[in-house]
Amino acid sequence: MAQLIADRRDVDFVLYEQFQVDELSKQDIFGEFNKKTIDLIVSEARNLAIKEVLPTQKIGDEEGVKFENGQVTVPEAFHRVWDLFKEGEWLAMPEDLEFGGQGMPRSVHMAASDYLVGANYAFMMYPGLTHGAGKLVEAFGTAEQKRIYLKKMFTGQWTGTMLLTEPEAGSDVGNLSTTAVKNSDGTYSISGNKIFISGGDHDLSENIIHPVLARIEGAPAGTAGISLFLVPKFRVNPDGSIGEFNDVVCTGVEEKMGIHGNATCSLTLGGKGNCIGTLLGEENKGMRAMFLMMNEARLLVGLQGFTCASNSYLYALNYARERLQGRHLLKMMDKDAPPVAIINHPDVRRMLINMKAYVEGMRSLLYYVAYCEDRAKTSTDPAEKEKWHGLVEVLTPVAKGYVTDRSFDVCSTGMQVYGGYGYIKEYPMEQLLRDCRITMIYEGTNGIQAMDLLGRKLGMKNGKYVMDLFGEIQKTLAAAKKTAGLEALAEMVETAVNKLGETAMHMGKTAMSAKVLTAFAFAHPFLEATGDVVMAWMLLWRAVAAKANQEKKPKDAAFYNGQVKSLEYFANAVLPITLGKINAIMSTNGAAVEIDDASFGG
Repeated sequence: MAQLIADRRDVDFVLYEQFQVDELSKQDIFGEFNKKTIDLIVSEARNLAIKEVLPTQKIGDEEGVKFENGQVTVPEAFHRVWDLFKEGEWLAMPEDLEFGGQGMPRSVHMAASDYLVGANYAFMMYPGLTHGAGKLVEAFGTAEQKRIYLKKMFTGQWTGTMLLTEPEAGSDVGNLSTTAVKNSDGTYSISGNKIFISGGDHDLSENIIHPVLARIEGAPAGTAGISLFLVPKFRVNPDGSIGEFNDVVCTGVEEKMGIHGNATCSLTLGGKGNCIGTLLGEENKGMRAMFLMMNEARLLVGLQGFTCASNSYLYALNYARERLQGRHLLKMMDKDAPPVAIINHPDVRRMLINMKAYVEGMRSLLYYVAYCEDRAKTSTDPAEKEKWHGLVEVLTPVAKGYVTDRSFDVCSTGMQVYGGYGYIKEYPMEQLLRDCRITMIYEGTNGIQAMDLLGRKLGMKNGKYVMDLFGEIQKTLAAAKKTAGLEALAEMVETAVNKLGETAMHMGKTAMSAKVLTAFAFAHPFLEATGDVVMAWMLLWRAVAAKANQEKKPKDAAFYNGQVKSLEYFANAVLPITLGKINAIMSTNGAAVEIDDASFGG
């Protein structure tokens, strides 16, 4: 079962051969995280995932959460895993030891999470959201708020959420109606309704801490007037002990297509006028603060989608090797020819290599974003630090939007490899497909990710961050051109990179012109093209690393050959389609925005 969560050989390849993450230990801040320590962390995460978390995946899907008499309960099996999670201090792996973290590099945290999230991501949403909420307290909380909340959240004694969405304010957060009225003691009375709150109520912890977006009386309309508040389910006394119920009432849980093990709740705040919150950060700057959590959450969502794809690929590969069906194509006329494993059929091999290429490229991308955060943390040069932060900014919509789009495709392909059995609950593929689908929607739909890339990230620092990204890609291209056997493939990738550069300039100009609506109609295709090129970059980088190490590790010849074949497939089968997408984007045809409503029919 271990291989069906994440491929350890591939995880190690990305950590040590592609990014050389163990080199971070040369910096004092990560001094103790040498290769031996990293191996131990990943092995322990893998053991916990396989032995304890994975068995709860199907249980969580089948039992789901219960809402009875106003109380939300999770599957009983989740409680043991939650206790083990707390005991192992897995919740805040990259955070300061002072607050219950382990201080590890985020790239190592990503590798451990590859296993843990892959084992049961509906369960892992509880610690994931708690960590994100804790980061808000760490970044914007007062000394008193940090003293009371932070360690209890980072150790899992208390959990956390994110309260943004309302019935009339989903993606348009600025339209929210939740209000905050200042009290004489400096606290605020909160009143409003929130929906689609992941982990909004449950029985895993004794208290749930809600960062809540609300508008203070008299504040400006729109996002400019939104503030962020810390609202616990149970009030907290000055000594950190739990006080009275804080009028945060769960009014129901959603019956969903997937992630049944996570409680997606509707919450009423202050229905009886007794909900009290404290300001987190400055008045009217709540959205700016919340973006800190949202960026981390978007990377987590990318990982959620990816682990579904990784699982799907490994299950499909295993199934294709074992499932006997049909004669070999070259022996179709031989009535006595025995049936062969379906991995021998060309169309199945096409599906598998497609899945393989995307899974490998997406793993590298997600680890790379985490690695950029590590490099920013270890950099002492302000310009270098800004560069790494800028790369995170530019790549986040790709790591969330593009990765989850392609992950769903991979899961769908995995079901196809299984044939009819893939559609049956007895096998894992249908749950993976259902669970994966939400990742394209929450934490900002992928259309919003595309708009973020075009409308915000493309022009950040006058385009410097995008140029820094192209600069990093050029380094890989230069190395590949000097690597025997990769020269022609490097030229194919370079052609796509140059075309994307031209397209980025075109889209930037169009978005600032009278054709702004048309530009944003092409935002998602632009995200797709960008993602394709980033995938090609990551696969090229992997191939360079494989070529550099194949003579040192002859026993891994098949693995290294597989890296080159993934690149070869992607460059020849996917990048030509990417160039077609780019041609469509460059045409900037206005049909999508020029068609009048009546002409849609219906």
